[in-house]
Amino acid sequence: MDLVKHHKTNYKKVVDLSEQSWEEALQHSITSINASVSGVNQYQCMNTNNVFSHFCTTSYLGLEFHPSIIQGAIDGVNNVGVLRIPNSRNRLKLSYLYDYEERLSSHFRCEALATLSCSSASSGILPLLASGVMTNNQVPVLAFDKFSHYSMNHTKAACSAETDIVTIRHNNMEQLEDLCKREKFVAYVADGAYSMGGVTKIDDLMYLQERYGLFLYLDDSHSLSAFGSKGEGFVKSYLGEMNNKTIIVSSLGKAFGASGGLAMLPNNSMRNLVNRYGGPSNWSQSLNSAGIGAGMASLDIHESGELQELQQKLQDVITYFDSIFNTKEKGNVIPIRLLRLYDDSLANRVCSSLLSDGFFTSSVFFPVVPRGQASIRVTLRADMTHSDIDSFYTSYQKSLDFEAR
Repeated sequence: MDLVKHHKTNYKKVVDLSEQSWEEALQHSITSINASVSGVNQYQCMNTNNVFSHFCTTSYLGLEFHPSIIQGAIDGVNNVGVLRIPNSRNRLKLSYLYDYEERLSSHFRCEALATLSCSSASSGILPLLASGVMTNNQVPVLAFDKFSHYSMNHTKAACSAETDIVTIRHNNMEQLEDLCKREKFVAYVADGAYSMGGVTKIDDLMYLQERYGLFLYLDDSHSLSAFGSKGEGFVKSYLGEMNNKTIIVSSLGKAFGASGGLAMLPNNSMRNLVNRYGGPSNWSQSLNSAGIGAGMASLDIHESGELQELQQKLQDVITYFDSIFNTKEKGNVIPIRLLRLYDDSLANRVCSSLLSDGFFTSSVFFPVVPRGQASIRVTLRADMTHSDIDSFYTSYQKSLDFEAR
């Protein structure tokens, strides 16, 4: 079945293979940039004073500049009178945080747990899932998708102390079904919407869950707010009501426009387990009152007609971008596109040229993408105009023409 059973990150190999590309990116001044805000989605580099538009942001609806969210963060601190209570949240937490989680639970129809980040949520939950304590002491074999996000992948070593870990080829449902046939209980760890574009095969996963009892742990950070009638994301909009064999984690710092992470849990028993034993998800660095205030304001937007308007604007931007750029992600509703150049140095040079023209993007190379798949990563926003995209296209083609000389 070609399953990968080792679970070492092997940082030495990762560094050996990618350090030269990172150094080149640094030399081209396209990484480790310090910048100030100069306008809506406009930044100014501290060292060069170059002003640029952000074409690789994950704020797909542009909410980080929304006046209501900024004011919500200010009001959060002013109303509470302190940034946070400095202790583990399972001992004592702000009633404001309790109110926030109640609103999140009601809005997304789940048992919501707001965490410092999506990564801390996964770090706390996945080892518990691996142990079987969240599934009536039925220990699962944990199957990670090969492209599952690093925020989940890095837990493999800890999870392997509890159960067997395997890695399957990306979106290979046949391989996953073969595993379900062989093992008594399987939990699949993957993204709903992937950070480098594309989505999981949700129809197939629902079939495997119904037929074999497959447990799903899905990170849907890149579709929360940007997708779904209530901004519930790609997976939750398909799933509808939560079931006891699905956990969804998402970032509240991307299209949602605030900060922190969100675990959508199916029942209160699971939430209690994470609160008591979830380590990184409930240590003393809990979500602060500014982040909660911003999140409350974002929920106000989600409960108004403005959310659908922003979502439609985003889809219009995606459609226009796809009419100009022919990428493998063309036609996908998730606003992430890769302009594939296949060479690390070329990607760095093109990225540098784009920045000099006022467009900040990311050159992505191993280990962010597989070796030999270096690309320019572009993420789209609801507040981008056709003129913005036309100018970006002109700059991109100019840089390619220069490289072809």
